[in-house]
Amino acid sequence: MAQATSAGRASGKTLFFFEKPSAMRQVQRFFRSPSTVCVAAEGHLLEVAEPGEIRPDWKPWRFDALPIAMERLPVAPGHGRSGQSHAPKLAAIRQALDGVERVIIATDPGREGSMIAWEVLEHLGWRGRVDRLRLGALDEISIRRAFGLLAKEDDSGERDYAAYLEALCRQYEDWHLGLNGTRAVSLRLRPPAFREPWRFGGVQTPTLAILADLEERIRNFVPRDFYKIALPVTTESGAKLTLWHAPKDKIFDIKDAEAIRDAAEGWAGPLAVVQKDVRRAPPKLFSKDTLARACAKRFGWDPQVTARHAQALYDKGFLSYPRTESVHLPESQAKDAAAVLAAIAPVDKDLAAHIPATPQIRRGPKGHYVKDPGEHHAIVPLRKVPGPGDVAPDAQKLWLLVAKNFLAAHMADGIDARTTVTADVPTPLGAKRFVITGSVVKVPGWRALYGTEADDDEVVPGKAKADDEPTTGRLPPVRDGEAGTGGKPKVETARTEPPRRITRGELPVVMGRLIDQIEDPALKRALENPANPTEPKGLGTAATRDAVLPKLMKSHYVTLLKGKDPAITVTEVGLAFVAAVRRVFPAYGDPVGRAVFESELAEIGRATTKDEALRRANAFRQRTRERVEALIGAVSGAERLAVEGEVPPRSGRAPTAAMVSFATSLAARKGIPLPPEAKRDAGACRVFLNTHAGPKMAPSGNGATRPPTPAMLRFAASLARAKRLEALPPEIETDFAACRAFLDAHAGDDGPRSGTQAAPARDAATRDASAKKPRTRRPRSPASPGRAPRRRRAAEG
Repeated sequence: MAQATSAGRASGKTLFFFEKPSAMRQVQRFFRSPSTVCVAAEGHLLEVAEPGEIRPDWKPWRFDALPIAMERLPVAPGHGRSGQSHAPKLAAIRQALDGVERVIIATDPGREGSMIAWEVLEHLGWRGRVDRLRLGALDEISIRRAFGLLAKEDDSGERDYAAYLEALCRQYEDWHLGLNGTRAVSLRLRPPAFREPWRFGGVQTPTLAILADLEERIRNFVPRDFYKIALPVTTESGAKLTLWHAPKDKIFDIKDAEAIRDAAEGWAGPLAVVQKDVRRAPPKLFSKDTLARACAKRFGWDPQVTARHAQALYDKGFLSYPRTESVHLPESQAKDAAAVLAAIAPVDKDLAAHIPATPQIRRGPKGHYVKDPGEHHAIVPLRKVPGPGDVAPDAQKLWLLVAKNFLAAHMADGIDARTTVTADVPTPLGAKRFVITGSVVKVPGWRALYGTEADDDEVVPGKAKADDEPTTGRLPPVRDGEAGTGGKPKVETARTEPPRRITRGELPVVMGRLIDQIEDPALKRALENPANPTEPKGLGTAATRDAVLPKLMKSHYVTLLKGKDPAITVTEVGLAFVAAVRRVFPAYGDPVGRAVFESELAEIGRATTKDEALRRANAFRQRTRERVEALIGAVSGAERLAVEGEVPPRSGRAPTAAMVSFATSLAARKGIPLPPEAKRDAGACRVFLNTHAGPKMAPSGNGATRPPTPAMLRFAASLARAKRLEALPPEIETDFAACRAFLDAHAGDDGPRSGTQAAPARDAATRDASAKKPRTRRPRSPASPGRAPRRRRAAEG
């Protein structure tokens, strides 16, 4: 056991514990000493044992074995991507600790980096002094500052231990909820027709609930016509313009619109004119989530691709720490702005052309510099810049995006000259305001750097696009109070639009900014964060949010539509899963409740002493075990969810044109939405048809309707091609008897006959039918739902 000894204390040796060799090399350029030893973990070296490895009776999926709960999760040497054991690395670190007096943790900042080092030190029994070197960036200035801060802090190790315990508790909860929840829900609630496990997670389940609620709103949305009234006006000086009555409270009654139109005809009166300058501040700096959204919108990148490029830039010292939730910089870094801008200018001519002589420093929550930006500040470029060939082309694109964002933050505000012309028109429904706004750029400011991109509005994900106010470009000159005469007004018809789907790149932002999805004022207040108003309570952490969507897709809960930044749609499986969870244990389908719970979990990491952190962590573990017991109890008394039709996993095969045509007409006839996946996946289309097509003729002998086997469908398709039929009849795809009749009718050269050519089809159908007889199946034991998380970066689920 590696412990500090009297000889070790006398030696004065210090061990630096890094996360990656690249970071170790960056620091070693500036700090080398014979009394220091450096090791690099290269990620998590320990992993939690499989349930069956802990206790053999935990390996089978049996409800009577639940809940599976432990006070502390046992760990053992993990394995790298190549399958090689980490045991030799752990042995090397144990040997390096021999004779060491002090350990300085220099892993990536944040709770996950802290966990990488602390879990190894505890596993090896280290009891000596531990300090924390917080490397917010890996350029020379940042490294020297980190060492200067380390010299001033006496309690950095204790505070870092609290961050480690928070990460450990997140893993503890994820393991217990993922294991017990997945097994319990799959064994007791999942309908027999669902063949895949219903994977459950503390973060992924409420995230799916957000998407499912949005899916229901979209599917149930009924568009409505609403009305706007256009009033052409001629001013006393001869100027012509059109004013609009388009109130925020839309006009849905055509009779009201016509009454206003009739009252406006022949209007004459004074026009009110208001002119003012409107300042447009530059955008916020990037957090991990907003950077992912920007890269998805511009480049079509998956958030995990963005994270990988940002991490590579950080490792090489070209970018600050990327796994951050903050969009602010500390006020102490304001003095660095000019030097950073001078460093980035030579990299790109567009940057160089817009460098201000004096950077503008905007302080306060609405600006870019605050007193305390949180655990990590916004993502920004550094004095060290990438040269030709230093980074991959896509990483260079990301760096330029961040550099442009940083430059814009230090440029002047844009100023628009805005003129608003209004007329009050008396009507039987009261006075109605007709208005038009003209806006021209007076001072481009930071928008000169972005061009037309500066006018792109960032709409709130999951919300319908807001109706634009009546606007135009430059208005003709009109004096305030000038008389105007109305011409013949017109009623224009528009339609309400459903909420927008959340895209792949937007989902991490939605998880972090849950408050934007909520309408209830009381729930909004529950999500507020008084300590940091710009970072409300959310789901998961910046380091792990981009890993949630792949989990949901793996479970067939959601699919992606087409597009540069594809929208997310929830499948029938996902909707059924959320409905089952909310029916049995509503708290796990409540995103707001989970976000509040996450904020309580974060209190572990905010503890100022090791003892306080341990007390909070032990209380959290106890609470987790109680929650798991309550979940199992609720599931044990619940009835299995009844779902019509079979819901298999995606087949990977596109449906035929006949299937899509039949499903589309069926949806229109019944007035129900056709799930998007039914147009892309044969299995999903068959589910829709089985569920909604109504009773069909049952095959003789068994009295039940069932689909044809894959072999029958393949043979039918080959016959259709050979006979040059345009398409298979829709019922062939869904009904065993209809498919068999088709085979009997077309297997011969001239129609049905009892000779040798028809027999193989019937024999094949008979063999397949017997092979498909219902049988009792043991629940599968896939690695993902029943095992501990291997990659702790994505441990939250």
